Amino acid sequence: MSITTKTGDLGETSVFFGKRVKKFDPQIEALGQVDELLSLLGLVANYLKKDEEINLFLEIQKKLYQINSLLSEAKIKEKENIEALKQHLKKIEQEIEFLSKKLPKLNRFILPSDNKTASFLNYLRTVCRRVERRVVFFLYQKKWQKKYQVIIQYLNRLSDLFFLLSRKYQKKEIILE
Repeated sequence: MSITTKTGDLGETSVFFGKRVKKFDPQIEALGQVDELLSLLGLVANYLKKDEEINLFLEIQKKLYQINSLLSEAKIKEKENIEALKQHLKKIEQEIEFLSKKLPKLNRFILPSDNKTASFLNYLRTVCRRVERRVVFFLYQKKWQKKYQVIIQYLNRLSDLFFLLSRKYQKKEIILE
């Protein structure tokens, strides 16, 4: 079976259950942004040193697939996906708390640099922030911001996690004076 269907040649695509929308539709933008973040996570995971961090990134990728399921209006296991996101959000928040206690207190801006891993993690953080903005835009357009509040919270915490991980991997923090 060929992946080339030619059904998108006029700037439309389909979401779950065949609903056709323009490729510039905010739903497609949100779905594509989450997909980009998911792919970038796979790239950055190659630079992580600890198996537990690599496994955490794999878990996050799976949760991002669940987010895309919700954003695509699939309605398959909707309640289970929301509950799974809530549970994983708690795990992310615990990791944020652990890293926050472990790292030196930060009271100034730092420059993202020093090494590839720290730089990739910082890039991952900025992409995550962009994804969050696009998803929030879509959710507010659909008036789903309360229904899927956990998605917004999850993406917000992910960027915090990536920032702290980038700090962990930096050998020396360059403080902006």
